[in-house]
Amino acid sequence: MKRQSASWLWGLGLTAVLLLGPIVYALAIHRRPQANPWDHVPQRRAHVGHEHLIEGPFASGQDVTRQCLRCHEDAARQVMATTHWTWEAKPVKVAGRDEPVALGKKSAVNNFCIGIQSNWTKCTSCHAGYGWSDAEFDFLDEHHVDCLVCHDQTGGYVKGAAGEVAKGVDLVAVAQSVGVPKRENCGGCHFRGGGGDAVKHGDLDTSLYFPSANLDVHMGKFDFLCIDCHRTDHHVIGGRSMTVSLDAAGQIACTDCHRGRVHDDGRIESHLSAVACQTCHIPHAATREATKMHWDWSAAGKDEPEDPHTYLKIKGRFVYELNIVPEYYWYNGTSDRYLLGDTMDPHTVTSLNRPRGSVDDPTAKIFPFKVHRGKQIYDQVHNYLIQPKTAGKGGYWEDFDWDQAARLGMETVGLDYSGQFGFAETEMYWPITHLVVPKEQSLQCAACHGEQGRMNWQALGYPGDPIKWGARSSEPRP
Repeated sequence: MKRQSASWLWGLGLTAVLLLGPIVYALAIHRRPQANPWDHVPQRRAHVGHEHLIEGPFASGQDVTRQCLRCHEDAARQVMATTHWTWEAKPVKVAGRDEPVALGKKSAVNNFCIGIQSNWTKCTSCHAGYGWSDAEFDFLDEHHVDCLVCHDQTGGYVKGAAGEVAKGVDLVAVAQSVGVPKRENCGGCHFRGGGGDAVKHGDLDTSLYFPSANLDVHMGKFDFLCIDCHRTDHHVIGGRSMTVSLDAAGQIACTDCHRGRVHDDGRIESHLSAVACQTCHIPHAATREATKMHWDWSAAGKDEPEDPHTYLKIKGRFVYELNIVPEYYWYNGTSDRYLLGDTMDPHTVTSLNRPRGSVDDPTAKIFPFKVHRGKQIYDQVHNYLIQPKTAGKGGYWEDFDWDQAARLGMETVGLDYSGQFGFAETEMYWPITHLVVPKEQSLQCAACHGEQGRMNWQALGYPGDPIKWGARSSEPRP
């Protein structure tokens, strides 16, 4: 009888723990202090009018920079220490590689326009400098720094080939207008990466110049500028893109402002150890402008009817989508990275920057991504991706000769080219962090849990929906 009583009491206690444990946990979370996010939003500097401080005329952008440096003596040197200038981060140790790796737009390969090497004059039109037309660009000349691209307030400043000022720009008017960078300054390059509006990012496009609150609550309702989140110190702009970065140094997060307890419902708070804020608060991407989801370079060169959203002879065939549901993966802030010269298997999909993390990684969270897939040129003998020359003399866009474009491009990057090429499937992950909707429009429980939920729980490492099956025993995930 005593053993039966003891077993009965033990079972009753276990049942109580299972039933009351989540409630006690939620109540404990609910008691955590809730900080006011406005306490952590930086104060913007007061505008200083330059109308009476700057005189012309100016023959070039470099002349404007010389004028700026008379008062802002350290500004160019500060800019030159940033990745906006170098397009390359400092070397970092990467798992599986013997030597530290330096990566950035300067040397990275993607599955959009593939890479800037041998294609400088086209790609560097978005560089924060003047004259980067070849591999010999002088990164140490402070007069090459472009002050206007970030500070112009006229909306009339345009850059052309190699980052030089486009013809017809009134440099005096632009220089006299300078002020704190607005969304238009940042978006001029970041909204149009890859050759057009919304091409690369599923969450950055020109709809964010003047958004409604329903499109993006921070920029629409509260009139945030990019630099309110991407805080800047000595011209170093906060933030990190896993598309061209190998570490998470300098990254920004929602919790920079939303600290402490951020939800009144403890059940939601209990998800925060495993679910990124963006997962619930950005239900869809490309909600106003369609974004490119697939790019097939192998279809280029044909004389077919052209449309920038379906086919261009110089670039191939595209697929654009609007209002996309993100794909969800574990992400711990770092990613693997394909580097030029790495071997690949042309019979499988080559991932260029797969996010790192798993259900067993306590530093990882379920994060939303746009995944861009495509087919791009590779060397059939060496089994590595090719950096082709696309722009300029001898480039594919002029002669439509893949063999010539491959040879010229690989000469530039210093890799052997066998003379035999094909096209292989690749994929690239773009994190979704903008287009945060008002809290009333965020995802509800049924969006992820249940038969119609958007999560692929088994692919995420669970036996099934955690509501039914529970988390893995090794990690107390919700």
